[in-house]
Amino acid sequence: MFKVEPPKKVRIIGGTWRSRLLPVLDLPGLRPTTDRIRETLFNWLGQDLGGLRCIDLFAGTGALGFEAASRGAELVVLLEKDKKAYANLVANFSRLQSSPVLGAVEILQRDSVEFLKQQAERSSNLIFIDPPFADNALLDKAVMEAGRICDDSGGGGIYVEFSANRLLEEVEALLPAWHCGKYLEAGQVKACLFRSGRG
Repeated sequence: MFKVEPPKKVRIIGGTWRSRLLPVLDLPGLRPTTDRIRETLFNWLGQDLGGLRCIDLFAGTGALGFEAASRGAELVVLLEKDKKAYANLVANFSRLQSSPVLGAVEILQRDSVEFLKQQAERSSNLIFIDPPFADNALLDKAVMEAGRICDDSGGGGIYVEFSANRLLEEVEALLPAWHCGKYLEAGQVKACLFRSGRG
């Protein structure tokens, strides 16, 4: 079976860390959000994320979380359970510190769903959900918890990236109080930015 090789590096697109490169490890299930999809996502969100509290679940390379921090987010929490991927996140962040950002960045080696369950309702503004595509149940649990803790009234939303094999309607059903405000399909990927109507 033909295997798609992951990129060796991904590029931060905008903000303080613009054009900085993040090394990508070859790990099972690790599939960084492509530059093209991230560029579209941050066009949807706006170039300045000042004041937003963000969570990057299943952070992998940290491409989404570091992009948000680069664009002025007040707080970005990156969660990664895999030991090697976590170590790579810490190393990536250390390299980026030559140009410090204004907001706080926390990198935790934690189970993402368990972390979400411990968060207060409406305590975050922007949540990135991009787990390994093979684990639909993991995505479902994360999306449902995100709907409880996300408050997008000042901007943000819930970004979900999932396999092109899944129906958008299946993911929408997990967030009945939200709507898919922005949507794209690119190759094997579907992506949606959910908004609550408060934002």
